[in-house]
Amino acid sequence: MTGVERRAFGRTAAGREVDAFALEGGGGLRAVVMARGATLVELLVPDHRGERADVVLGFDDLAGYESAENPYFGCTVGRCANRIRRGRFELDGVEHALSINEPPNHLHGGEGGFDKRVWRAEVLAGGAPAVRFSRTSPDGEEGYPGELSASVTYSIPRAGELWIEYRASCDRSAPVSLTHHSYFNLAGSESVLDHELSIQADRYTPTDGELIPTGAIEPVAGTPLDFRRPKPVGRDVGPLEGTPALGYDHNFALRPGDGSPSLAARLRDPASGRILDLLTTEPGLQLYAGNRLDGLPGKGGRTYERNAALCLEAQGFPDSVNCPGFPRVILEPGEFYSQTTVHRFSAGRPGDAIEGR
Repeated sequence: MTGVERRAFGRTAAGREVDAFALEGGGGLRAVVMARGATLVELLVPDHRGERADVVLGFDDLAGYESAENPYFGCTVGRCANRIRRGRFELDGVEHALSINEPPNHLHGGEGGFDKRVWRAEVLAGGAPAVRFSRTSPDGEEGYPGELSASVTYSIPRAGELWIEYRASCDRSAPVSLTHHSYFNLAGSESVLDHELSIQADRYTPTDGELIPTGAIEPVAGTPLDFRRPKPVGRDVGPLEGTPALGYDHNFALRPGDGSPSLAARLRDPASGRILDLLTTEPGLQLYAGNRLDGLPGKGGRTYERNAALCLEAQGFPDSVNCPGFPRVILEPGEFYSQTTVHRFSAGRPGDAIEGR
């Protein structure tokens, strides 16, 4: 069976009803997304025997997603993903001050970013299972200039593939860099440190003690950030655990693509054989290995400890608005922001090695 099923997910603390939508696609893939934060709350993926497991972290109810403990589980992040130094940037000679929610900096769109808003939802008929979420961000929201119209579409156009397509336009020049923030564990186990990961990047953007980019772009060769060939996530993490990042929390400069979604990373769980290929049109990929999870109660009575899952956030570079050498994230009036990220799942036999790339 394929299609979309709509159901009530809960009511916000402010009394607003929130719906969820189950997308059932070919190959056994099932995704459940909800209107608050345009959030992925469940993703069932089969292993090589066809047995499905939920491979994303989250909460059982809306109250969990509204709680202060929510570390951006499965949400849409905007207007700008990642950090902006001191929450300030200059554009066309005007300095803009954003909300400060990770003092002294701005993180993931601020205190009232896209992840905390209830989006309008529309089931798209006549094709693959798909739901489009949309909202208008008013001029000045979280300090950002201009009225921004944005949409996020989740779909399963082919067996085993979850597509996320972002579109936006603005009536003023403004920075825009949206991303998806699911925490993946392909085994549903206690840790992802034994997952194998490769990233299509020769360089990364080093950061200072506040995890703000220095503006440099440096080689991954000879560092724990070298994922050019598959390796266990935990193999080289030791030297990073005593740094401000507490482990992996770094932006990679992906190899340039042709404008269509290109392979950015491959994640594999050796125990179940599940494989995630992440393809994107974006220039950057943030790897965050759940370093700040610390006994957080989650779905089904589980407790999420450090390194229980990892995020692969396709994005523009962090703090691009203040780093002239980074890819530009300014959207001009009359232009359209467009971003596509594909999560392509497959399964091999447990123990099989990932083919080197």
